[in-house]
Amino acid sequence: MAEKRKITKAIIPAAGLGTRFLPATKAMPKEMLPLIDKPIIQYVVEEAVEAGITDIIIITGYNKRSIEDHFDHSFELEARLKADDKIKQLREVQRIAEMANFVYVRQKGPYGNGTPVYCARHLIDKSEDFVVLWGDELIYAEPGRLSQMMKVYEKYGGGVISAVRIKNREDVARYGIADVEKIKGEQSVFCIKSIMEKPDPKDAPSNLAAHGAYILPGKIFPYLQELAPGRGGEIWLVDAITQLMKSGYPMYAAEIQNGRYYDTGNKLEYIKAQVDFALRHPDLSKGIKDYLRSLKI
Repeated sequence: MAEKRKITKAIIPAAGLGTRFLPATKAMPKEMLPLIDKPIIQYVVEEAVEAGITDIIIITGYNKRSIEDHFDHSFELEARLKADDKIKQLREVQRIAEMANFVYVRQKGPYGNGTPVYCARHLIDKSEDFVVLWGDELIYAEPGRLSQMMKVYEKYGGGVISAVRIKNREDVARYGIADVEKIKGEQSVFCIKSIMEKPDPKDAPSNLAAHGAYILPGKIFPYLQELAPGRGGEIWLVDAITQLMKSGYPMYAAEIQNGRYYDTGNKLEYIKAQVDFALRHPDLSKGIKDYLRSLKI
């Protein structure tokens, strides 16, 4: 078992341009698109906090100031809510700013999803394990995705990646697919042998997509530093993870139970998420059900 200690820090990359959602994201960060009454990135932060994370490191870009504003106190708004005796709303906006310690880092470096992780290297000790969560996608699960992953980490140590089954074989080409071996006595935890990034469906080693959330060691940063651009000329986090595994570091796939994955950077998936979250919302559930039943499709 790899050495482990309490994890307190999460990196949330949020510097992308959101080109799949233009023109809505021309001036608004894609991570700030609302999912019912909260921006997508707030759900991601809440998932981290629920799992015990206390320090949130958000990797931003030049047009992401609204993310910082959202997780800060708004004294004028708070004063108005207090004066209007809107105490419930006041407590909610205050809670957002007080959920965690927030640190913001501007992304610098070549394109690719490994770059924003590397940008936070000065905030994480080389002997420290940490979490990576993307700011524009989430898995709704009970218990939460990261909480499930933490249980795997507490049991086995090493690195842990969240995993979901891809039902449509053709869709495996959109994800990093894990080649795994079973662990005796486990139904939803696997030892990862390798990860194939966006494989041709006929070459995919399984239908288990390992992506979305990661528990990684600080020792991954030298591998990120040494990476040459990979497919598409990008720096890929999975390439550093592959090098880490080749060094003998164990990585596990935690197949998330009772969960559903939402890629909210995709327009159709974003609409599906809106419907699903509305159906779960105590104030909206009945109304949205009545509306959906009324549609003559």
